Amino acid sequence: MELDLLTAISPVDGRYRGKTEPLAAYFSEYALIRYRVRVEVEYFIALCQLPLPQLASFPQELFPRLRAIYQDFSEADAARVKSIEQVTNHDVKAVEYFLKEQFDAIGGLDTFKEFIHFGLTSQDINNTSVPMSIREALSEVYLPLLQELIDQLEQYAQEWADVPMLAKTHGQPASPTRLGKEVMVFVYRLKRQKEMLQQCPVTAKFGGATGNFNAHHVAYPQYDWRAFANAFLSDKLGLEREQYTTQISNYDCLAAIFDAMKRINTIIIDLDRDFWQYVSMEYFRQKVKAGEVGSSAMPHKVNPIDFENSEGNLGVANALLEHLACKLPVSRLQRDLTDSTVLRNIGVPVGHMIISIQSTLKGLRKLVLNADAINHDLDDCWAVVAEALQTILRREAYPHPYEALKALTRTGKGISHETIQNFIEELNVSESVKDELRAITPHTYTGI
Repeated sequence: MELDLLTAISPVDGRYRGKTEPLAAYFSEYALIRYRVRVEVEYFIALCQLPLPQLASFPQELFPRLRAIYQDFSEADAARVKSIEQVTNHDVKAVEYFLKEQFDAIGGLDTFKEFIHFGLTSQDINNTSVPMSIREALSEVYLPLLQELIDQLEQYAQEWADVPMLAKTHGQPASPTRLGKEVMVFVYRLKRQKEMLQQCPVTAKFGGATGNFNAHHVAYPQYDWRAFANAFLSDKLGLEREQYTTQISNYDCLAAIFDAMKRINTIIIDLDRDFWQYVSMEYFRQKVKAGEVGSSAMPHKVNPIDFENSEGNLGVANALLEHLACKLPVSRLQRDLTDSTVLRNIGVPVGHMIISIQSTLKGLRKLVLNADAINHDLDDCWAVVAEALQTILRREAYPHPYEALKALTRTGKGISHETIQNFIEELNVSESVKDELRAITPHTYTGI
């Protein structure tokens, strides 16, 4: 079978390709090669600007031409790198040879070619390319979509700010709340965790074979290679250099990013389940498109499938993020290859997250408030004002108010407006206090 949307093994690249396609620019094999080329080119230019003695004569007017190699990098270029890799059996070395071919195409650069990948190990390239791809994918795809979700929730929070609603704790009726405030809880949580994610430093390893600049120092001991690498990563790649490493990144900060993503995903799962429940309680109806089928067997059903889709995909994402966060910071001695194996899967959980957020947004935008159902539940649960009554009675030093309300409401019988009013009339309190108590309803007892 040829690989296409129908034959892809992963739904991220098959069924959901339309939703995840923007991530190909950051997490595909093509993207990884392009990022590697970018790092190698910028590193070569940085050596010229140092300058190393042998590179002092490199014509600087060619720098834009060099940068065009990665700026205009095509799928055909990536295919050429892969064909070289078939011979080298080494993916980063293939990039080096590809760049040497590009230098040959420019012409007159033979004396400079050996300074491509000078003194570096593969992980100096991988552990800068991957963090760059993550930083840019977050900035350009993930965070804008997350903000879109926050904005939609904030819009609903304002729209429903004054809608009273029966709260449920332990699945049982509790003190009333406001629908807008309950939505605002998710806005607040997501904003906080988004800020924490953005505060996670995006770090990279760059220090030669075992992190000590051995090759750099032996060739050019007169240079401060730590200072060079710090500036190169910060100024050219937008990354923070890890000062002490083995051959590979410590991955601790990357693990922090994955943990932050997990927390965001968990909040969205919580949101998905709540809105699923609200739909089940008929607090919301769902807009239906002509021709859509809710159930293959039951024509009346409109299933809250968007929230279910989101929850399922977020579960897959969190499982993968958990493994990445736990696995990457652990390596045998100065390195093993397990990090390289799992790093290639970073795009998968991000893909599931992108699918999920879009599904949650789709579900939210289908909702139609059913005020009748919300009001019916409030009107049917006068017992929830018991807290308010006993609190005011406490204020008035009324004897044993909690016990009195407990005796009233725990009879196994329904508590109605009439029941509450009769209770108030029998209280030995002033008329002004009774008026205060009479004014309390499930619709008004919603706090601030």
